[in-house]
Amino acid sequence: MKLRTLFYIGCLMSLAACGPSVPDVFTDSKELPKIYPDYTNVTIPVNIAPLTFELDETADDMVARFAAGDEEIICGGKAQPEMNDWRKLTEKAKGGAITVDVYARHADSWTHYKPFSIYVSPDSIDSYLSYRLIYPSFVSYEALTISQRCLENYDESVIYDNILCGLEKDGQCINCHHYQQYNPERMQFHARQSHGGTVIAYDGKTKKVNMKNDSIVSAGVYPAWHPWLKLIVYSTNKTHQSFHTTNPNKVEVFDNESDLIAYDIDKNEVTNIENDTTEFEVFPAWAPDGRTLYYCSAHFERQYPDISLNSEVVGRSQELKYNIYRKSFDPETMTFGPRELVFAADSLDKSATLPRISPDGRYLMFTLGHYGVFHIWHHEADLFLMDLASGEVRNMEEINSKDTESYHSWSSNGRWVVFSSRRYDGTYTRPFFTHIDENGHGTKPFELPQADPDYHRQFMKSYNIPEFMHGPVTIAPQTFADILKGEGEPVKYVQKLSK
Repeated sequence: MKLRTLFYIGCLMSLAACGPSVPDVFTDSKELPKIYPDYTNVTIPVNIAPLTFELDETADDMVARFAAGDEEIICGGKAQPEMNDWRKLTEKAKGGAITVDVYARHADSWTHYKPFSIYVSPDSIDSYLSYRLIYPSFVSYEALTISQRCLENYDESVIYDNILCGLEKDGQCINCHHYQQYNPERMQFHARQSHGGTVIAYDGKTKKVNMKNDSIVSAGVYPAWHPWLKLIVYSTNKTHQSFHTTNPNKVEVFDNESDLIAYDIDKNEVTNIENDTTEFEVFPAWAPDGRTLYYCSAHFERQYPDISLNSEVVGRSQELKYNIYRKSFDPETMTFGPRELVFAADSLDKSATLPRISPDGRYLMFTLGHYGVFHIWHHEADLFLMDLASGEVRNMEEINSKDTESYHSWSSNGRWVVFSSRRYDGTYTRPFFTHIDENGHGTKPFELPQADPDYHRQFMKSYNIPEFMHGPVTIAPQTFADILKGEGEPVKYVQKLSK
């Protein structure tokens, strides 16, 4: 037995000695390595999961060396650092950088590429991210989940699975998950069609609300939780889609009617905030002080009453230019002030959507496209930043790409932004992260890390509506399904909210 034990120990030591090592003989290249995902010279939070990558070129082998101070990790084949080793490395590099050397073997010769850095910011990132996973299809949304991912490792779980409530004619669409101040115990999401309604979870209590009412356009769609009140502002939208024949933007999603409403969770009361029939209001967003509500609106007056409203909006879709507005709000009296123009995108012959305000209240980030409201389908869409103190607006060229940038969300400390991008293939939306400094400038974006760097090249779903969270949603998916299958509590319409 002793001899057999010694034999096993000897085998294990031999295997450990045969791990990847840096080549002794190689040719230096002045070029950076072509890797996927492209993590060259990015800035990452100290608590992010290990960055994995592979060579994006033909080679017989690859060795990657990560180093910071006296800590190093050497990987062969694909760069896939072990979690514990990565933690030691990022802690050592915090406030500095990890140096990465990549070696590629072609036949019997090794090439050493120009080293690159991974800068490690001491600014941490929220531990969780949630998103909707959906095939980029125009006709089917049954295989649809709201999922959550721990950003400190690769753990992913389902918050709600659409199939739990039915398929085909009994199916539904789920969308627009949102949280109050990044709190996973205070969330909401919508279901449309079969079992339609709004699910609201608040500190252990969960209910389904039937927000349809004759006094409002539709049930609530795009939500904005007040920072501390049990109050959610929604846009109400009659949304449709049409298809282009020659436009590279394949599909046009549009509203032919939309307003703003406010919903009191405890009283189950709803009221209109903005309901001008010539304005298409959408995408509400609160400032962190809870005293200012931002939103977008496009002016539209009918010119061809002899055709249907849908046909007219489709025919004039490129005329729809959304501006950014805001309204003051008094939390004591629960009253909103008149609207005020913040950014006139139409004066630039553009359309602005998705305003999101940084946690310190200084910056407003938004998406700018040529026209319309649903910029995730617009290849020209880019992210822009407004300094709310100076009014200066600029293109965030340092983080934009040649393809779509759309939905975005600030981290709770205001140092990170996650945004939707189609920069790799123009079809599939992936989450990218950028560090935002005190002057509002972003670093080179990096893609959501995966255990296998090839994961996203094989993954056939898009990530929609990335939202940061302080932790995971712990309500079971089946619990949400059971609530959705029940009757929704009907709302009461009031002319004015009250304390």
